[in-house]
Amino acid sequence: MVPNKTDITLKNDVFLDKIALDNVYIKAATSDNTRKAYQQDIRHFMANGGLLPSNTGNLLQYLQNQAGALKSETLQRRLTAIKHWHIYQGFADPTLHPMIRKTLRGIARIHGKPVEKAAALSIHDLKTVASFLHNRKSLRDHRDIALILIGFFGAFRRSELAKLQWEQIQFLEEGMTILIPRSKTDQTGEGQICAIPYVKGDICPVNALQHWQQAVGLSSGPVFRAINKHQQIQQDCLTPLSINHILKRVAREANLPDPDRYSAHSLRRGFATMASKKGVSLTAIMHHGRWRHEGTVYGYIEEGQRFTDNPINKLLAE
Repeated sequence: MVPNKTDITLKNDVFLDKIALDNVYIKAATSDNTRKAYQQDIRHFMANGGLLPSNTGNLLQYLQNQAGALKSETLQRRLTAIKHWHIYQGFADPTLHPMIRKTLRGIARIHGKPVEKAAALSIHDLKTVASFLHNRKSLRDHRDIALILIGFFGAFRRSELAKLQWEQIQFLEEGMTILIPRSKTDQTGEGQICAIPYVKGDICPVNALQHWQQAVGLSSGPVFRAINKHQQIQQDCLTPLSINHILKRVAREANLPDPDRYSAHSLRRGFATMASKKGVSLTAIMHHGRWRHEGTVYGYIEEGQRFTDNPINKLLAE
């Protein structure tokens, strides 16, 4: 008997939560963001001719129909969501068929495009932004410069910046330490420490954060909070998406070239790229930025050393 489509759709919205109703540990094994992403993937699959339970033919049809519209990476994530739905509902996994993987590779070959990456914020541009914000000195400017400098020198993810609490920060003679209780690469909450020393000039993250704290008079709760149009500090912390908007706005106001290229990831990417350009080791960059996979950091190192380690320089050296 073919399952009722209405019943299946209801399952889709809770395909992980349903299992975890009586087991908080099962629910905790998957992050909220991942669970929401999988639910969206399943809904998209169903809205575009997908059947649950599915089969090889149905999956192939879906992939072919969406090949020109979605990136191969997005289709791969859709397949992962479909795989988990089948496993958790007790059905055979249709994504294991070799034709599925071969079709996905073919889509990547035909429709593959260079990945659009956020522009790495350089030290030069960081100084430009810092000088611009220091000159204006509004409450929002104090927040934004602290946010940008902490994000850059701490190589923070936007989610880490959004969740940062004053209780996690300790000011020391050498600078400050920031406890990151949980992150993308630390889902089990072992905790990671980010040490940031004092920096000379307008781009000192420690001074910027202390000035921001003095401006708001807070020592507990969210560090980076929303500010309304009347320059009043709010109780709520910034969202990860709002940090993206702040970077684009500040880049535009400071007259950086192509400001829409910047996002919160420009801070983390900028730190790794600039550090590699200055000869900082892979190990040191990975440790400070809390990266676990060398492949990601190698990309930043290659970008930072395109000219400093260019073979043409040695070829023409006298």
